[in-house]
Amino acid sequence: MIMKDQVGLVTGGGSGMGRAAALALAREGALVVLAGRSEDKLAAVRDEIVRAGGQAEIRCADVSRREDNEALVAFVESRFGRLAFAFNNAGGHADFKPIDQTSVEESEWVIDLNFKGVYYGVKYQVEAMLRSGGGAIVNNASIFGLRGMNGIAHYVASKHAVVGLTRAVAKEYADRNIRVNAVCPGATETPNYMRSTHGDVHLLDDMIPMRRIGQPHEVADAVLWLLSEQAAYVTGTTLSVDGGMTI
Repeated sequence: MIMKDQVGLVTGGGSGMGRAAALALAREGALVVLAGRSEDKLAAVRDEIVRAGGQAEIRCADVSRREDNEALVAFVESRFGRLAFAFNNAGGHADFKPIDQTSVEESEWVIDLNFKGVYYGVKYQVEAMLRSGGGAIVNNASIFGLRGMNGIAHYVASKHAVVGLTRAVAKEYADRNIRVNAVCPGATETPNYMRSTHGDVHLLDDMIPMRRIGQPHEVADAVLWLLSEQAAYVTGTTLSVDGGMTI
């Protein structure tokens, strides 16, 4: 029970890596506040956690909006007294297309969700953790925060920004008992991945040294470790969970 009695947030908690991380955290004793846009999906994950003997609450939010990030943190503080951890997981992109064919509306949506959603999440989470003596944050940066990729320039740029944010904030608060790290998952079998590959789980096998895509629980295990005291001396790092794609 390495997260026993800890209270924290998981954004994008209704499916994929967010769901898997919430299940792992709750299994290890945390009370998890699940945030996302779909109340039905959040409720399904909450019920799954409760059936397994864990604790979870849900809060509808669109983290691409600054004010929703502020409200999420305020809810956790007012309801539970403190925020001990956060996994800023929510993200995504639309179909692959070159930048000259990408609309301004799509570009703004992707950047707002993948970067501003993490930036303002971290901002308000850090403020809360300073009030309560510390905490741990993990940001989902993707391997495309470390390398380029055709057809999703807006997504790649936003994920590189998440890596920079993680390193800068980790350095700012390293002596204030706040740790900030990032996971960089490779191809992982999530709803967004399955949509963008039209359901082909083997599409990228030749690009991956381990010859398979990852599973959400494999990313969740890395998130759990980084949020726990087992990683007490780890901050400002980017941990690739990618089957070797970035080798």
